[in-house]
Amino acid sequence: MSAPTPTGQQPMPGRIMSGEMAEQPAVLRRILDEGAPRIRRIAEQIAARNPRFVLLTARGTSDNAALYAKYLVEVVLGKPAGLTSMSTTTAYGARPDLTDCLVVTVSQSGGSPDLVASTRAAREAGAITLAVTNNAGSPLAEVSEFHIDVLAGPEKALPATKTYTAELLALYLFVEGLRGGDGSAAKIVPELAEQILARQDEVRALAARYRFAERLVLTSRGYGYPTAKEAALKLMETSYIPALSFSGADLLHGPLAMVDNVSPVIAIVTEGKGGEALQPVLDRLRGRGADLVVIGNRESVDAASAGFVLPTEGVAEEVQPILEILPLQMLAYEVTIARGQDPDAPRALAKVTETR
Repeated sequence: MSAPTPTGQQPMPGRIMSGEMAEQPAVLRRILDEGAPRIRRIAEQIAARNPRFVLLTARGTSDNAALYAKYLVEVVLGKPAGLTSMSTTTAYGARPDLTDCLVVTVSQSGGSPDLVASTRAAREAGAITLAVTNNAGSPLAEVSEFHIDVLAGPEKALPATKTYTAELLALYLFVEGLRGGDGSAAKIVPELAEQILARQDEVRALAARYRFAERLVLTSRGYGYPTAKEAALKLMETSYIPALSFSGADLLHGPLAMVDNVSPVIAIVTEGKGGEALQPVLDRLRGRGADLVVIGNRESVDAASAGFVLPTEGVAEEVQPILEILPLQMLAYEVTIARGQDPDAPRALAKVTETR
């Protein structure tokens, strides 16, 4: 996706992010080929201890991956799951009884102090602790009982792309392992990811719609909701466009009032129950004359103002988020380039955010 920079010339804006997006099919294959056996062994050890509840801890992009895992745990395993509020531990000093709970902390760097502190506190409170990171030597990996390396390789661009899809796949394989599954539904994902990433011209054409946008709304339901949140984050941190993400159900509970016939809306329509649940929301958006762009199947795209057709026919609903985010990563990149900014280095951001 990116070309080498000739000697003596300034690097092209977005060169690093573009290159890392292009690495994603190879990263996904690496996880399936090299990481899956270790993930399965860890899942078997944890399943043998039969955790009664799953808590997920993360920040930023990894928080969206954790939300995806929450859906997996509740839908696939039938276990209750929740997203933690780290400040209850790090700021307020709360020490809940976490006996027989599984605490999964997701972090690209594994270096944020609040993640490390809350995971250490969870382990001391009796939890089974699992870190999912891109850094096997990180402080978070060291304080956790178990660790899964997402094997994405160094990520230098500030916007996380390949680490996000790597986290999704690793979490999917882990949850599948907890129930004794083999994760075979994900085997087609690297090939489909390559097909999607080859369609950059289509995404560039979509990006022209948003070059001068002052606000964007993104929506989805079910497994697609974390994709909407992650896409909004990518658009905000690269192009600086305020992007609001809502569950389709929540959008109808009030925020729909701000949508009018000039409002740009992006809907992620997952093939399956989540997409079916989103249809009434799409009907309302069309009724309000919104500029509706759909990322999803052919039928949903044809009923919208524009869109990007995903090759998800026959693909299990729970692995589609790994594919759904790819055109939206490219969209964030293309919109940012069109606005004359550099997506590799968003202002005021650092690669490792050290919250407490």
